[in-house]
Amino acid sequence: KTGRNRDIFLKKIRRDREEGRLSLIRQEHIYRAIKKEHEKYNYPILLLCEIGGIARSSYYKWLHHAETPNERFNEELAEKLERLHEKHPDMGYRRLNDKLRHDEDIQVNDKRILRICRKKQIRSNLKSRYNGCTRASNNPAFIAENILNREFKAEHLNEKWVTDVTELKYGNTLDSVHKVYLSAILDLCDRRPVAYVIGDSNNNALVFETFDK
Repeated sequence: KTGRNRDIFLKKIRRDREEGRLSLIRQEHIYRAIKKEHEKYNYPILLLCEIGGIARSSYYKWLHHAETPNERFNEELAEKLERLHEKHPDMGYRRLNDKLRHDEDIQVNDKRILRICRKKQIRSNLKSRYNGCTRASNNPAFIAENILNREFKAEHLNEKWVTDVTELKYGNTLDSVHKVYLSAILDLCDRRPVAYVIGDSNNNALVFETFDK
């Protein structure tokens, strides 16, 4: 049984190393795996460090590092996110954060959740479908002409306009979060809005209404 556990540990480490360069978070995984295997099966630290491909001094430095409250909270968040991801593998980081807010009253911003998900390699198993506004993806004939060609400077007013739609959220709890959409036309000369409309839906009607302004 001991030999089998050691083989499992070896495979875990090798898999991490084969996936690419050892990032900081992978090193963190290795440190934790070494600590766990040493405490559970009393394997020598030196041997485990050699298997993991890290210096023993680095492991001991990590081991004796005083964990800050912020680091501890992030680790707790990571564990909760991993459990949620196992139950809901289709959820992206925003929906996972909504779940934390609703179920556990944990209030953190999406960027923090995204950073943790990236470090822990937590990804939704759903692939987003591209719905571009400038072309019908199944018909190349609808590709829009690239008039600006990344020339975003204008010498005169009304020479170049650009438009975009931005999603805005307001409310401080899950049940009271609302979305509105800001559609704006910007003059690239002075970077000021020529027209804008705020609506409840992100659709063609919102964009056409902006042009009608």
